This record gives sequence, C-alpha cells and structure tokens, in this order.
Amino acid sequence: MTEATAPAGALRRLAAEGVSVWLDDLSRRRLTSGDLADLVERGHVVGVTTNPSIFQAAIGSGEGYEEQLADLAVRGVTVDEAVRMMTTADVRDAADVLRPVYDATGGRDGRVSIEVDPRLANDTEATVAEAKQLAWLVNRPNAMIKIPATEAGLPAITEVVGLGISVNVTLIFSLERYRAVMDAYLAGLEKARERGLDLSSIHSVASFFVSRVDSEIDKRLAKVGTDEALALKGKAALANARLAYEAYEEVFAGERWTALKDAGAHRQRPLWASTGVKDPAYKDTLYVDELVAPGTVNTMPQGTLDAVADHGEVTGDTVTGRYEEARADLAAVERLGISYDEVVRQLEDEGVEKFEIAWQDLLEAVATSLRAKGGEGV
Repeated sequence: MTEATAPAGALRRLAAEGVSVWLDDLSRRRLTSGDLADLVERGHVVGVTTNPSIFQAAIGSGEGYEEQLADLAVRGVTVDEAVRMMTTADVRDAADVLRPVYDATGGRDGRVSIEVDPRLANDTEATVAEAKQLAWLVNRPNAMIKIPATEAGLPAITEVVGLGISVNVTLIFSLERYRAVMDAYLAGLEKARERGLDLSSIHSVASFFVSRVDSEIDKRLAKVGTDEALALKGKAALANARLAYEAYEEVFAGERWTALKDAGAHRQRPLWASTGVKDPAYKDTLYVDELVAPGTVNTMPQGTLDAVADHGEVTGDTVTGRYEEARADLAAVERLGISYDEVVRQLEDEGVEKFEIAWQDLLEAVATSLRAKGGEGV
C-alpha cells in the first residue's frame, strides 16, 4: 500500500472539515491497473479532474492505448475523432469506478470531469455544442463537463447548465470573473427551472486556480526586491482564494439563491485547482493546509496527494475569518505597483494557451500513432 492509499490522518481530517479530495490526473494505466479504484477505496479520493495537459501526458505516452489506436486506425478515423474516443472512454470508465461514491453522496462527489476542446474557448456556440456532445458520448450521470471561464465561456455555462448538464468551470483566476461565473451558474439554474428540469440533478464546481497566482506575483515581487516586497511572497494566492470563498458565502446566502435552493438546487462549490506547489521554498502541502473550508473541493496531483497523506497539517478551517488579512495582503501587493487586474488577465490568457498547446501536442502524437498503424492520421 502506498502512502497515498493509506488511510492517512490528514486526508481523513480534510473530509471531516468538509473538503472533498479529488485527484487531478487520469490515464488508461490508472484504470487498468486498479490504481484509481484503490485510491478511491483507501485514499479518500472522491473525484477526478482531467484537462488537456493530463490527457497529453497520458495518451501521448501511448501506454495502454495501443489496441484502441490500432482499431481506430483500421476504421480510418480522423485524429480529432480518435482523441475524442480515447478521452471519453477513459472518463466513462473512471466514472464507473467512482459511481459508488456518487450514489453514496447523492451526486455531490464521485465526479469525473472532461474538458471541451480548448480551441473553442472563445466561441460560445461551439463550446455549448461540444459540451452537449461530450455529455452524450460519456453518458454517465456523474460526469462533469469542463468549460473555461473566458468571456465567451460565461454564456456557454448558463446554456449548458440550463440544459441540465453538470459543469466544472475552469481557469478562474480573478475575483471579478469568479462572481461572473457564479452569476452564470444561477442564470443556468433559472433556465433549467423554466424548462421544467429537476434542479436536484444538476451539480457544479468552480475551479479557482491557486499556485499560478503566486508564481506570477512572486516573480514580480522579486523584481521589486525590497524587504517589504519579499515578505509578501507566497501570500497572494492564498489571499485571492480566501476572498473567493468570501464571495461564495455572499452569493449563496442571497435571495436569488434561496429561491433556487427551495426548488432543489445545489450550491456551486469552490474547487481549489493548481494546488501543486511550484516554488520549492514553500511547503509542498501549502495550498491544501491553508485552504481548508467547508463545502470545498481540493483537486490534487499525485505528488500533492502523497505529500498530504504523509505530512499534511489539517488543523481546521483556515479560510473563514481571514478575509481582512487577505484584503490587506492584496492591497500591499498593489501598493508596490503590481497590478492585480493585469496579472489575472495574463494568467487567463496563458492558461488557455497552455491547454491549446497541450491539445495540439496530443493531436500530433495521436496522428503519428495512427499513421504508424496504417491509418491516415489526419
């Protein structure tokens, strides 16, 4: 048994504090080896998230996909279709592994997310069409469709939720955009209610990215170089996330939400994404230990999951009641001439670009494999 699969105290305590632990990774090997099933059974993992980079790493390696690639090559499918068939197969199988968790939690957990083609991030209509297609292909009640929180993504979120499809909103960096995401979700629930759909069957999470904020702001603080600037390193991301939770509390205590709640709706839970620490100077469980709050999800890469299981320090709620401190930290960064708005705008643009590059790399790797097996690879 690995550290990640042991019944570690820190993972138990996270669950007791109302934090759902989701694994930020998926591959055919995890499925066929029983590794994912073991993590679910023993490691307090109650969900899975994927993204284009994760699939690029998994499918790009070719491990476990040889037989399906050979079949796809014989059929002469396009590269885009091949990728869609492989990714949806993995998500469907993972959803089956997590189905008992889904049933036991009434749909709250046991979720597996799959993202729309990142090349569609700035096309509302195409994003909606892709989300519908993915939901149909995976065909599992515990699947979640990931839609980026771009300006074009916001109306897509409303429309997709309004169709009764559960959504994981991704690439959220700013507090302003997060509020717009929650508004889009509520608008979607209102559409679903107007259409006579069962609101209790719709679930959503909002993936608020953490470590990338510190990576960019810390770099700018280092350039300023003063003692005051260096003392602020490692504080911006936590401050940003804590203020996001404050916004969540406000929105889901309002009259608009109350009317939907009375109709059976569920809150859109905050999900802490990008929780792997990128600066080795920081504790490797920083973005888990310091973002404990009820009703949240923390999606962790394997390394972070292992670290939390081994030496995480979960001491209770580390978010609520720290909002003034968070505001002060972000204000101090602004006073040094570092623009919050500029940073979060840059991070969103880079996030979309990184996923597009990963997707293109995946397409090229699959094309090469299809051609090697006698397919057209186009």
